[in-house]
Amino acid sequence: MKKTLSHHDALFKKFLGDITIARNFLQIHLPEKLRQLYDFSTLAMESGSFIEPDLRSQCSDMLYSMKTIAGHDSYVYCVIEHQSRPEKLMAFRFLRYVVAAMQRHLEQGNDTLPV
Repeated sequence: MKKTLSHHDALFKKFLGDITIARNFLQIHLPEKLRQLYDFSTLAMESGSFIEPDLRSQCSDMLYSMKTIAGHDSYVYCVIEHQSRPEKLMAFRFLRYVVAAMQRHLEQGNDTLPV
């Protein structure tokens, strides 16, 4: 039986859906080298989810955009997923999510990929 994340999903989205909390969360948890690259005052939440429909009961995601200090577009993608055992293809699945986010970026009229 799959464990549902519906209440966890709501909590995750409420928590990280508050831009001030999300900014603080990212400033605490991103590695120092990355924190130095971002202009956190430009942090914005993006709409949509890239989790595959059959996994939405187990996963939740949030996508943020922000500028680098050099003025380039960038994204930070947060995913939470319940796993009872290691997933051999997790890196591949995550790559698919990131590619979907980049595809949407291009479909929105951008002609370069963000950092």
